[in-house]
Amino acid sequence: MTDTTASTPPTALQPLRIDFVSDVACPWCAVGLKSLETALTRLPEVAVDLHFQPFELNPQMVPEGEDIEEHLTRKYGSTTEQRQQIRGHLRQRGAEVGFTFTEGARSRIWNTFDAHRLLHWAGLQSAQAQRDLKLALLTAYHTNGKNPGERETLLAAVREIGLDAAEAARVFDSGEFSDDVRETESLWLGRGISSVPAVVINEKYLIQGGQPPEAFEQALRQIAAEQQAAQA
Repeated sequence: MTDTTASTPPTALQPLRIDFVSDVACPWCAVGLKSLETALTRLPEVAVDLHFQPFELNPQMVPEGEDIEEHLTRKYGSTTEQRQQIRGHLRQRGAEVGFTFTEGARSRIWNTFDAHRLLHWAGLQSAQAQRDLKLALLTAYHTNGKNPGERETLLAAVREIGLDAAEAARVFDSGEFSDDVRETESLWLGRGISSVPAVVINEKYLIQGGQPPEAFEQALRQIAAEQQAAQA
């Protein structure tokens, strides 16, 4: 006898919420983002809801910035040889995930608060717009040596990704979203985030640092499996 009972369709897996806490001044954030995206290409069955959250490595940085060698020596006590070794490692890691660190491009450390305001605005347009602006600003700084807090650099990035540059200029000039950015920064600091990149999944799991794609892939696969089992 043929079983005519309708089968129950599988429950659709809810997208994993990913909060990517980072700063455009942070080179490891570029590595982390490209690694995460590489991992996601290997997991087409895993849907994600990606949000970029603000974090300032140097919130007190003056508008004119600071020479990077002086800054890193003062902040970390690193030697020239140590910094050269780290930069070589960064260039290698970046190349592995398709991001270019141009030697000597990052000659100064800049204030990035206005970049976070524009990223907040871009996120109100769409998640894709926010992601594209984030990558454009990371590239402007780490690949092309531009000041990511400068008005024209920000507007050029906005034009590059196809958003309204006139509206972005209005946001920049008005100081809009300053309170939103500060409140969000305080929120993540209050949750214990003190270094970036910090990748928080489903507001529960933390992946810290510029991990390789394999680390993100393994973690996301496991979290998605646990979520699917919980929904079953």
